[in-house]
Amino acid sequence: MSERDGYEAGVPCWVATTHPEPQDALAFYTQLFGWEVRESPDRYLICTLRGRDVAAIGEGSPAAWHTYVWVDSADDTAVTVTEAGGSVVAEPFDVPSVARVALLADPAGAVFGVWQPREHLGARLVNEPGAWSMGALNSPDPDGAKEFYSAVFGWVAETMDLGGGMAFTLFRLTGYEGGEPQQPVPRDVIATMAPTPGDGVPPHWSPDFWVDDIDAAAERAVELGGQLLAPPYDIPGTPLRQAVLADPQGATFSATKVTVGP
Repeated sequence: MSERDGYEAGVPCWVATTHPEPQDALAFYTQLFGWEVRESPDRYLICTLRGRDVAAIGEGSPAAWHTYVWVDSADDTAVTVTEAGGSVVAEPFDVPSVARVALLADPAGAVFGVWQPREHLGARLVNEPGAWSMGALNSPDPDGAKEFYSAVFGWVAETMDLGGGMAFTLFRLTGYEGGEPQQPVPRDVIATMAPTPGDGVPPHWSPDFWVDDIDAAAERAVELGGQLLAPPYDIPGTPLRQAVLADPQGATFSATKVTVGP
């Protein structure tokens, strides 16, 4: 299931990052994840793994990752977002021969994108080391986020109890089968959510990338000039070991090792 040729409406399908110095970001991520790269007509750097698109890097400020959700109409979704209490950050626009996209924000201010595909069908490789696996929302208003994303995309929220008073939210899309057989959550889970980790951390979406060795990947990220925001830790009740990182320009992401095989 790791090779994909398209997604369903309501499913996160692509991740892209903007940086003031995109070539520096490229150097960091290619060395960390083993990506190769090509330049697209819209001047984004398309990162590939095994010849299949996995992410994009472009120029912009501040440095940030954006998660895009596949939709039938970017324009209609922008209207739905405002009706549900969100806002439009960048009005729908065409990326020639690629997609029609928009940047939107939920009521708490977490920015995400929508992707109405043309020729580009989102990430073509997911859920394997070096590739994107899941989008994660950090929100100060989990209840409000559950209501908002249900209204916009039809996501169903479910609490996953990790024990010891720890829990996070799974967003599921009824009828969708994605993911991988070995993952520790149902295969219709398309995103996760946790409260923002303390004061001063704004609401945000961030991507998670699978790796072969999370401890080695965290160490390598620091060697390359990145920051270790949360050292590698085991997620209780799951076969997952994860770290939270920031690249040298400040864009945050996580990396995860699945500690059991298929």
